[in-house]
Amino acid sequence: MSAGLSTQVWALARRSTLKTLRQPFQMFPVIFFPAMLLAVNASGLKAATLLPGFPTHSYISFAIAVAFIQGGMFSLINTGTNLAADIESGFFNRLSLTPMRRASLLAGILLGVAALGAIQSAAYILIGAAFGARIATGAGGVIVLIALGSLAATGFGAIGCFAALRTGSGEAVQGLFPLFFVFIFLSSSNLPRNLLKTGWFHTVATWNPISYLIEGFRSIYILGWDATALWRAFAVAAGLLLVGLALAASGMRTRLQRT
Repeated sequence: MSAGLSTQVWALARRSTLKTLRQPFQMFPVIFFPAMLLAVNASGLKAATLLPGFPTHSYISFAIAVAFIQGGMFSLINTGTNLAADIESGFFNRLSLTPMRRASLLAGILLGVAALGAIQSAAYILIGAAFGARIATGAGGVIVLIALGSLAATGFGAIGCFAALRTGSGEAVQGLFPLFFVFIFLSSSNLPRNLLKTGWFHTVATWNPISYLIEGFRSIYILGWDATALWRAFAVAAGLLLVGLALAASGMRTRLQRT
């Protein structure tokens, strides 16, 4: 990366990160909404640990994985909303008239998302520990959780960029939240796939990539170093990022042609 490109990326990454951190109404739901749902689910579904074949006696250790996915979804919404606000205010148009490269714009935004993803992942680890979730792999698992959480958040953020570039509307980006929430519901978020009844729900959860992201996070807490669960989770997160980047690049070309 040339000095000029790295400077552009760093400046935009810093702006992206600070813009989110300076808006408490964006950071509050990222941390506390998953924490509240975690508390409710752990209290209401703890009887599930009595089922034969359930992988742990601690439902909080089972359920904490969903918080990381919900955090990634909020990254999608916040990233897309912020970029849409830049488009609506004319900042994006002015930026496109400068010598700044398109790659710098996307890379800068997503580097900021990756940093925030690491921060929120660390927060979920602390919240989980406060509720009693214990990491089976020890300190090494903390690093993996933060890395996977940051990668997943960046992938979701890239999709948020595409939505913003395509629509130019923060309201349209926010409308994606219920859609992705359905993906969480139709996954192995509440029960492991081996305990789901055979039928349409089991089939949908098996084909749903969110299941494999959840199971990757979950394995660190429950199973220890499960190579299969981890490579699947990292593959899904990386695939999400690649698809999001391709869509965002296409959306940027369309947006710049319009302006």
